[in-house]
Formats: sequence, C-alpha cells, structure tokens
Amino acid sequence: MPKLTINDMEVEVEAGTSILQAAEQLGVEIPRFCYHDKLSVPANCRMCLVEVEGGPPKPVASCAMACGEGMVVKTDSPKVKKARQGVMEMMLINHPLDCPICDQGGECDLQDQAVGYGYDRSRYHENKRAVPDKELGPLISTTMTRCINCTRCVRFAEEIAGTPVIGQLNRGEEAEIGTFVDELVKTELSGNLIDVCPVGALTSKPYAFKARSWELRKVETIDVHDAVGSNIRVDARGREVMRVVPRLHEDVNEEWISDRTRFAYDGLGKARLDRPYIRNEDTGKLEEASWGEALSYIGMKMRGLKGEEIAGLVGDMADAESIVALKDLMGVVGSPNIDCRTDGAKFDPSNRAGYLFNSTIAGLDEADAILIVGANPRYEATMVNARIRKAVFERRVPVGVVGEAADLSYKYDHVGETLGDLETFSKARSGFAKIFKAAKKPVMIIGSGVFEREDGEAVHKMLYDMAESMKIVTKDWNGFNILHRAASRVAALDVGFIPQAGGKGFDDIIAGTKDGSIKALYLLGADEFDARAQIGWKTFVVYQGHHGDAGAARADVILPGCAYTEKDGAYLNMEGRVQYGRKAVSAPGEAKEDWKILRALSEQLGQILPYDTQMQLWQRIADEFAHLADEDQIKSEAWGEFGGKGKVDAKAALTNPVANFYMTNAICRASETMNKCSLAFHLGREDLLEAAE
Repeated sequence: MPKLTINDMEVEVEAGTSILQAAEQLGVEIPRFCYHDKLSVPANCRMCLVEVEGGPPKPVASCAMACGEGMVVKTDSPKVKKARQGVMEMMLINHPLDCPICDQGGECDLQDQAVGYGYDRSRYHENKRAVPDKELGPLISTTMTRCINCTRCVRFAEEIAGTPVIGQLNRGEEAEIGTFVDELVKTELSGNLIDVCPVGALTSKPYAFKARSWELRKVETIDVHDAVGSNIRVDARGREVMRVVPRLHEDVNEEWISDRTRFAYDGLGKARLDRPYIRNEDTGKLEEASWGEALSYIGMKMRGLKGEEIAGLVGDMADAESIVALKDLMGVVGSPNIDCRTDGAKFDPSNRAGYLFNSTIAGLDEADAILIVGANPRYEATMVNARIRKAVFERRVPVGVVGEAADLSYKYDHVGETLGDLETFSKARSGFAKIFKAAKKPVMIIGSGVFEREDGEAVHKMLYDMAESMKIVTKDWNGFNILHRAASRVAALDVGFIPQAGGKGFDDIIAGTKDGSIKALYLLGADEFDARAQIGWKTFVVYQGHHGDAGAARADVILPGCAYTEKDGAYLNMEGRVQYGRKAVSAPGEAKEDWKILRALSEQLGQILPYDTQMQLWQRIADEFAHLADEDQIKSEAWGEFGGKGKVDAKAALTNPVANFYMTNAICRASETMNKCSLAFHLGREDLLEAAE
C-alpha cells in the first residue's frame, strides 16, 4: 500500500488508487468535470490538474495518475492554480451566458468551479460556435451549445445503461456529442443523464422552466413504483411535487433511479380522489358525500354480515401501517378472507426465505453466475437489472435466462422458455449449466410472474428442490431470490396479510363476489386488476385509494387516501429492508392517511382499533413484528422447505408479466409524461412523429 503526501498531509492508500481519490480521503477538494466515481476515467477535461514533485514538469491529471510510494502532491500551488484558470478559460470559450435561463442554474458544476477556480476575465473575442440540439425523447431536453464534451453521458449510456447510442462526433473545434443516427435514447435509466451532466446541456424536459432549486422544499423518502425501494428526494413547492431526484444508497440503488421513479410524479396531481363518494342505488352513479355519511353508510352495509362474508385486498403501493390496520380491522370483524397477491400469484408464504431476495441487491456484486427465471428485470426492477449489468460489464459474470427472450442490455445464454427447460438445465452437465453449478456464489432470480398460474405453489416447491440440488444455498451464501414487483408485497407477507385459517385467497375472493358468498369487499389501493370486469355486482365494494383508477371504477363507496408523497409510512423492499417514506406535500381536498380512515371506520363498525396515533400504531407493529422497527436493516431468514404439492405444467411457456414499463400502476397511468414515453418508446419514432402531427 503506497504512502504519499498531499498538501503536507500523509495518507496510505490501496494500490491503484488515483491521486484524486486519495485527496478525497483527506478531505482535499480537487475540481473535476469528466471524472465520475461510477464511470470509467477518460481524463479529458484536465480540470483536476495537480503538481507532483519530482514528476513530470507540467501538472498532471489527478483522476488518471495512480498514487506512488513517497509521492509528494500539491493541489493548490501557483502552478496548479494558473493551469486550472487556463483550463477554465478554455471551457468558457464557447459556453453561452445562459445562466439566467438555464435549468441547471444554482446546481451547476461549471458555475461553482468557474467562481472557485476560474479566471476573472476572458481573452476570447471571436464568435462563439453553435451546436444543433438533439432529439433524445420526451424526457431529456438538450441545449448542446452548452456542452463541454466531458463525455459523462457517453460513458453512462454505454457502461451503466447498456444502450451505446450516444457518442462524440468529429474532432477539435468541431467535436460534439450526438447519436450518430437520429435515434432516441431508449433506456429506462435515461433520466440519470441529467444528473451526470455537469453543465446545462442535458436537462429535464418535464421540469423545464418550472422552478429554481433554491425555491423548493426537499424531503428524503422512498420510491414505491417497484419493489426495489430506491432512495429518492422529493422537491416540492407548496403542495405540488416539482421533481424527483435520486439519493445515494450504495446497497439499494447506488446513485441512480429509473425513469418511472423520476418522471411519473406529474401523475400525482391528475385523476385524484379528493372527497368521498357513494354510489346512488337508484341511478348507479357516484355522488359526493361527507366523511361522516360515507363511513356511516359503510357501517350500515357491513353491520350484521358474518366474518366469512367480508374480504379485504391490499394493492401494490400500500404502506405497512395501513396494511396492519386493515388486517386488524378484518380481524375484529371476524374475516379470514384477506390477501395481498392481487396479481393472482400463488406461492407458499410460510417460510420467509421463500419469498425474499435473499442474496440482497448489493450481494449481486459478489455473484459469479446468475440465472434469471421467468423475469425481465429491466422492466420489473430496473435498478436490479443495472446491478446485473454492472456484474457483466465489470467482472464478466455469465448470465442465463429461462423464459421469454428480451433485450436486457447485456448478453446472456437463453437456456429455454419453460419450466421443463429449467428442469433439464438443473440436470445438465455442459454449457452454461456447467458454469452455473461450478460457481461459488450462484444467484437464481425468479420473477414473481412465475407464480401467476394455477400450479404456482407446486412451482414454488420445484424451485426449492432445484435450489437444493444445484447448491444455490450454502452455509455462507443464499442465492435464491424472488423478484417482486409490488412495493407493498414483502411488508404484507411479513405481517401476515394472507388468507387466515379457513380463509379465501385472491381468486376465491373474486369468485365469491360472483356467487354471493362474499357480500362485502374492501379494496385498499387495489388497482392491479380490472375490478369492474372481475368483481361481481352482488358484492358491496369499498375502495380506498388516491386515484380514480381500476378499483374506484367498481366501488360502491370511495374513500380518498394519500399517495406515497403525502404521508409518512414504512416500506419493505424485495430484500426485506425496512425503509421509511416521509411526507413531502399535503394531500388534495379531503383525502386522509389510510390508517386514519381505517381507524375511523372501526368506530362505525363498533370494533374500535386500539390506537389513536401513528406512534401507537407503530408500537403495535413493533411489538408483534420486531424486525420492522429496525430502519435500513435486513433480517435474514433461515433456509427451510417451502412450496406445495401438485403437478407442474412443464410445457407452458414462462412469459414476462410487464409488457409496458411506463404503465404499471395508477400513478403512471395518470401521468402525461409516462403516456408520452409509452407512445415514444413502445410505438417507435415514426409513429411518434405521426402522432405529433
């Protein structure tokens, strides 16, 4: 380990560490534009110049120079300062004076470093060059004249996103960033180009000219568009969410987020439920009502019903508090008919290790072979797919896929399309099977869509047996992973929101609404199925949620709840990691927090729930489910047998459940931006242009 001196401070670093990284360990700031700690090092901006005593006679680029034993480095000598001023002067030769109208203003690296390290005047008096803007799609706005050719966007698109459509054209004065052929950037990670761009060349198209960064109230919270639990920051003004940006969490989403997480926020203000409604029994139309009228009407309809005649379903974006409150409410009215698997998935939830992402998302960085079964992680869990691509790109980890072929942004061996092919793979001794079985830390990722079939529990048992036979689980490693799509799923399974003794599951509850055995059905944000078409009209339906979507279309009573940005709540991601979402804005109209609605309803039913505050509810949860009280922690589960008996249909093809990444939930369906993305990226560029005309 080399020991060196930086600004008269000694530091010992690992071999291969650059001078810039060593300086960061000491808290010494070195300016940079092209360097990014998640991307390769091009050393082309030259802003990070430092002086090395006894080294080259000119300043060296600290991002590309490895530390050497006894090296003496100066980062603030007169020579370094003069060199940086020269570099900055060159940077600003063609950069326009757009700061007053640039969306990057106030957050711009070029602004900050021009003030901190630049020269106070310019000697350039020629005409500035202009570069034509590029059309990258409905999310990214381009002003290419501002570009300083740092190539961060090029490296991100190639290395992280896996869509190398951006590159640097021409040389010298004519150099510019472009797409070579006129093509959109088709990746679910394109919004991160905004973050990596150090100037205002790439900015958010939906956010353009909406607000300045210093005007916004910033709240750190959790994303609920998938089961990854990406850490985000919601920036709001008044009660309007203005933008969503990523927060650093190395073990979950690193410093990236998906486009759905970043841009679907405009759906939070559209098609919202902001007051209670009751369906007029004579006209069949929904009519406005007060909270008192709506709750008393529900009480009148449900009072006198037997417990087995009542059922409850939880949707994909519910928080742990509301799930527990609904479970408690169903418990006090005597109903065993509850389920959180509104996608129709059937698996054995008795062993927690059977439904968790056991290796953890960060654990993929240790995997030496990956097998994906019946999933498209690019659509179902974009940040997990980014981790897999990272393993493929940086460590050449081999990947195999059983199921529907898709563009995952990396190469893989297509092993087969059915569970029969998976069974054959488990017995094979050549090809990818040989590589996978020889791996010390193999990972099997099973999509939750695999269980959305009649033989789901038998499939679960089959997968357990295969994990055992292929030694995916050892004393020090558990590579058996379920890739959930719903943010609420793991929390709901952990608190037991599944059919109780003698109770009905999702399919039986839906069937019961048609044959009359289920007389009252409570939907908590359940918009994942066509409620109007599937729920029988004999059943009294209460829908509690934030958007007038699929569930509200069939409801007899609608109770307006809060979206994830409008309440405090706990969420467990697919790993079982406990994370807390924070309230960023107020809910519209008369909408209330979900657990409060359920607590108020319990009074009308004569079965008052034993908590009046969220803190009391949290205490009730912590008393029964102690692991939910440990923030940002994962409770590992002992490996044990799971699954059910039955025959597996080995010939049925495994299909990916997500056909359209941009239209997966009520918020996305209400989002104008997500609809534009669906049009642009699923119809194609020619259809998009025709639609625009």
